[in-house]
Amino acid sequence: MDILDIVYKKLIENDYLSSQTYIPGEDDYRIKFYEYPETGDIAGPYIIIDPLDDGKPVNYADNKWTQLDFLLQVEVWSLNRKTTLHLSQAIRDLMWSELGFHQIKGPNEYDKGIYRNANRYRGTFYRDDFETI
Repeated sequence: MDILDIVYKKLIENDYLSSQTYIPGEDDYRIKFYEYPETGDIAGPYIIIDPLDDGKPVNYADNKWTQLDFLLQVEVWSLNRKTTLHLSQAIRDLMWSELGFHQIKGPNEYDKGIYRNANRYRGTFYRDDFETI
């Protein structure tokens, strides 16, 4: 199960998040895994997804684990404090309503003209590979 792909797809399905991070002409988004932008490269808002663990087996039945517990950090970087706040709130709402992840509040920072909001999210998914085990 690739949690990064799952979260990424949900983020770009959201009209507000995709419109804020779309890069015209490149058919790409400023939604990245592990990649932090250089301070001078902030042309628009960035969303960075970092898995803090790659899924811990939880909940067992018949001697098999049935779910994976994930902890992710999702950061928003932008040149505007309100944009950073609104994007972070949209991500929080999406992570809860679409994926069932709850928020663990992280830091808000400002440095060299960049506003950064980092939040952690914890949630579980049922295994999708029962047929192959």
